[in-house]
Amino acid sequence: MENEYIIQWDDMNPAAKARKERLENDPSSRTDHMAYMEGMEQIRSDIMDKVMSHVKAYDEKNYTEADVRAALAHEVCTIEDFKALLSPAAQPLLEEMARKAMIERRNHFGNSVYLFTPLYIANYCENYCVYCGFNCYNHIQRKKLTMEEIEHEMKVIADSGIEEILMLTGESRKMSDVEYIGEACKLARQYFRNVGLEIYPVNTDEYRYLHECGADYITVFQETYNPDKYETLHLMGHKRVWPYRFEAQERALMGGMRGVGFSALLGLDDFRRDALATALHVYYLQRKYPHAEMSLSCPRLRPIINNDKINPKDVHETQLCQILCAYRIFLPYAGITVSSREVASFRDHIIRFAATKISAGVSTGIGDHEEKYTGKEKQAESGDEQFEISDDRSLEAIYNAISEQGLQPVLNEYIYV
Repeated sequence: MENEYIIQWDDMNPAAKARKERLENDPSSRTDHMAYMEGMEQIRSDIMDKVMSHVKAYDEKNYTEADVRAALAHEVCTIEDFKALLSPAAQPLLEEMARKAMIERRNHFGNSVYLFTPLYIANYCENYCVYCGFNCYNHIQRKKLTMEEIEHEMKVIADSGIEEILMLTGESRKMSDVEYIGEACKLARQYFRNVGLEIYPVNTDEYRYLHECGADYITVFQETYNPDKYETLHLMGHKRVWPYRFEAQERALMGGMRGVGFSALLGLDDFRRDALATALHVYYLQRKYPHAEMSLSCPRLRPIINNDKINPKDVHETQLCQILCAYRIFLPYAGITVSSREVASFRDHIIRFAATKISAGVSTGIGDHEEKYTGKEKQAESGDEQFEISDDRSLEAIYNAISEQGLQPVLNEYIYV
């Protein structure tokens, strides 16, 4: 535990600056990123070993055009087929992949495209992740919404017609504890049919409590599945512990959550290996928990504070399209969400043959939905955004764009009895 060093809201004092410099320049000053901290639940699971054994053995150069064509010809996509579809050899066959993906999408999801919006309720953070806009050493405007402010934001969002919300916080137990998040879930259940959470990983009993408060699913970004790269990016805080984060989705399912979401942040490391690991994480958990709803996100790194310090690896739209098509072919039953980090034209196109879910009316700031949704001047200071978005269209604009393609925008499909 390193709470004495975290959450420097104002200009850093000399001790904090010295601590930050040591973390950046002296790896020996950091805690072991593979060792669980006090209070972190350890579960008995073989999922991690199964996923990482495939990732370590993967060599993208081993696959040929013939392997890709064979994968596309198979009725059921195997793990080896998926590896071929992720390889550079598949890029010239992207049109064939898109056609195969479209067939799988229509077979399992029809023309439906599900809509939701995120609601950030706090941006305080106790981690030093060098690429993240919320990290504890960044000089940003911090804010935690009160329950009254949360309910006001929810009412503004619900009045727009949206029926699914994804609530997010920065990763700070001190400022956004589990009870605070649980009370927000209880409020959300009054306004929305489907409630998701994207918060710091917690233990099984805490996921059970949040589910009882009204949460339906959780999403956790592993960021990168390469433990060595992960260590260089997450220098301090609970998020530094790679295996505890990896096991978050399984703990959530053990705690009764209906669904779980997975993602790597493409661009932090080798995107093909991260995409492989993400999909295999879903694949093995899907077989262990066949009743659960599984979904993937596929965000790319966007410009943020400290972007120059992490040596980002470019992932182009064509490569992102390849990943999404490969996901759809390999995991035909899984939902796929396309982020507002992507431009509107890409999002409109990808929902036709791979993605099944899209965010609308997005804000990654804290407490600014009324200003963005209605144009009214905000009554209180809002918190800074986590990252830049590219598609800032309203719910109405995205709803119409989906309908114009002959697809069916869906606001809710859940009935509670």
